Amino acid sequence: MPHKTITLNTADGQTIGAYVAEPAGKPKGGIVVVQEIFGVNAHIRSVADSYAAAGYAAIAPAVFDSIEQGVELGYDQHGMQKGIALVTALGFDRALASVRAAAQAVAHAGKVGVVGFCWGGSIAYLAAIRDGLPAVSYYGGRNVQLVGEPAKGPLLFHYGLRDAHITEADREAVRTANPTAEFYVYDADHGFNCDARASYDAKAAQLARERSLAFFAKHVG
Repeated sequence: MPHKTITLNTADGQTIGAYVAEPAGKPKGGIVVVQEIFGVNAHIRSVADSYAAAGYAAIAPAVFDSIEQGVELGYDQHGMQKGIALVTALGFDRALASVRAAAQAVAHAGKVGVVGFCWGGSIAYLAAIRDGLPAVSYYGGRNVQLVGEPAKGPLLFHYGLRDAHITEADREAVRTANPTAEFYVYDADHGFNCDARASYDAKAAQLARERSLAFFAKHVG
């Protein structure tokens, strides 16, 4: 897939980078890919590439760039600690501003949806709440903080049954708050979609991808 890095200027005055992957033919629509706490690393770029291969103009905004340029962290204790510090400093609103700028950058492709992972899964959920964008949230650890706001856009949630980061009570609070959302729980751990992590589950990742593509075909493509 053709890919490039571009610069985005957000409405709140940030200047950030973004990884863009274009489909071979006419795009079905646009997909914003929102990173985990580890930055726009090789895994997130591969997710964008996979959506481009499926026919979408995909973009992964480097949401940490407003704090620190070019962050790519490993899935170890050091990466985890630094990533948590960065998302805490960034907050929800600045991250959403980055998603909005990214969505504008791929709006030429047609309708735009959002997919996010871990912390990014909660930012994707926020984009459905505030902006009405169709959103897929993979194991969003902070989703429960957002259940007080009704979503304006369609939602699909993926969770792992063995996810020690997200309690069953938190998961069910999200389900209860979004009765019309698609909601799936897999016999898998947190981060099951990422093949660079020990928690990767190929079967769950494939099934979640098929469901995500069907969701975007319905609401975006």
